[in-house]
Amino acid sequence: MARLTKRSAAIFLLMTGTAAAAPVDTVQNIVDPDGNGFTEVFGINDAGAVVGTDNAVANQGFTLSPNGKFTPDNVGGAQQTQVTGIAGNNTTVGIFVDQNGTTQGFAQTVTTTGTQTSPYNQPGTAFNQLLGVSANGSQFAGYSSIDPMGQVLQKAYVGSIQNHTFTDVNHLLPVNVNSQATGVNNTGEIVGFFQPSTTTSIGFEDIGGTIGTVDPYGSTFTQALGIASDGEVVGFYVDGANIQHGYVDINGTITTFDPAGSASTTINGVNDLGQIVGFYTTADDTVVGFVATPQTTVPEPASITLLGLGLLGLRRVSRRRFVLIPSC
Repeated sequence: MARLTKRSAAIFLLMTGTAAAAPVDTVQNIVDPDGNGFTEVFGINDAGAVVGTDNAVANQGFTLSPNGKFTPDNVGGAQQTQVTGIAGNNTTVGIFVDQNGTTQGFAQTVTTTGTQTSPYNQPGTAFNQLLGVSANGSQFAGYSSIDPMGQVLQKAYVGSIQNHTFTDVNHLLPVNVNSQATGVNNTGEIVGFFQPSTTTSIGFEDIGGTIGTVDPYGSTFTQALGIASDGEVVGFYVDGANIQHGYVDINGTITTFDPAGSASTTINGVNDLGQIVGFYTTADDTVVGFVATPQTTVPEPASITLLGLGLLGLRRVSRRRFVLIPSC
């Protein structure tokens, strides 16, 4: 049920996910003790709470609090769960597979009487995933498909958590075989990706209905996976040697990001302090989550249960290729 990169295979079919222009300074690895060598981090809020999934065989969701406590976070009765985003008010969104094998989106909101978990599925569809939430907890990003396995006919959407409504994004994009919205910020700017073919992927950014592509270094397989309130975008791209790298895009300047020891990197999310989260694989295919912190961001509490500390590999810097696309 993993958010897929080109290196992995699982039930789900999501192909994979800074204050000002400050460089990222350190990377802290996140290893869930129950993860069996598999920890993927998908989201972080401004308080430093982190969400993700562990265990490659049967995905289980988790929340890691700022004080370093791992808490399992699974939809009741679900076969598998992934928690993909967390807002400042601790609203979370994600994905679960129910007892009938149906993949559904969900949102969990915190109220005065406790937490409430509700499925979020676009009417008339058979497969849904919620992949991101705005920092204020009002909007979600995701996609649906009429294919029960979700392998084809993916259509990007955003929606309102409070109103339980869905807005199509796919119709704004060029003709494609699949599209997914992966992040949305407080001003309604949306990021995601679309696939012109089954072997290519192009990141997109939707600003007020105007679509632009994001393809670092001219990559033919790239995905934008998260966006902060100031418009900072994160994601990954695959280079000419078929190696996957993370990237950070600040005001149109792209920096390649690969933690030390990584063979493949995915950056899934960014908060409004510029902290970025994701995961990387090592040469022995261990999957390790991480939080990367810019130099200007206040460090996480010393008590946080994060394993490992190393300098981030910052590499090439290039101007983003941002091409406006007329709506279809």
